[in-house]
Amino acid sequence: MPTTPPLPPVVGAFLGAANAHDTAAWLLTFAPDGAVDDWGRVFTGWEAVRAWSEAEFIGARVTLDVTEVSAGPGDEDVTVLAQVGGDGFNGPSHFVFTVRDNLITLMRITG
Repeated sequence: MPTTPPLPPVVGAFLGAANAHDTAAWLLTFAPDGAVDDWGRVFTGWEAVRAWSEAEFIGARVTLDVTEVSAGPGDEDVTVLAQVGGDGFNGPSHFVFTVRDNLITLMRITG
């Protein structure tokens, strides 16, 4: 039976804050220079990440139901497969988190 890598605490906090639509708590899971890569559109720093989220993530009342967690592709990365719901995109999506010092430095959304 395959084992699931542990979910870094900050990624758990990210998911909880997103599902609670708590922008302030969600934003604090990112490093000050953290980034979101949304299918090649990159938003860097809290102000840009917040603006993206207000338009397309928490502002769209996102819900994330995690269905799988895997390691990689890098040593500091964890990939979460989630069923996305809300007022925007709905369907399965991969979220690749790079975590350093218990903060998200990059969250990349892929297919």
